[in-house]
Amino acid sequence: MTSSTQAPRRGSILVLNGPNLNLLGTREPAIYGSATLDDVATLTAAAANAAGFGAECIQSNHEGDLVDALHGARGTAVAIIINAGAYTHTSVAIRDAIAAVELPAVEVHISNVHQREEFRRHSYLSAVCQAVIVGAGIHGYELAVSYLDKTLP
Repeated sequence: MTSSTQAPRRGSILVLNGPNLNLLGTREPAIYGSATLDDVATLTAAAANAAGFGAECIQSNHEGDLVDALHGARGTAVAIIINAGAYTHTSVAIRDAIAAVELPAVEVHISNVHQREEFRRHSYLSAVCQAVIVGAGIHGYELAVSYLDKTLP
């Protein structure tokens, strides 16, 4: 899934969503809520537009697609918001891609991973992200945009 907004005055934010996030709204609603990935994209794009940014929202269940999207952001985006899903806990490749593109990045998790299984408490991405937002539901994406609004020119 990809959605875009018009070229904004402050540049575009790449919003990446990883595996199984395409099932939002139906996947474990007690944990992830009833909002869909389209709701996430709409909410994030509205917050970005209000702050003078555009938003390009991409979801993939494939690690290499996420890495390719990160590489593609170099020179085209001003920042990254990433919810890598399960790849958060396993992917050195995504971690290295975030570091390589040298863009400000915010890691987002819809659920509070610290209240869940032990393996979800470790993130390969946090060390290369400027901020980490967990447990705020889909509003974590708005919080990520707000952080970028306050920290980017």
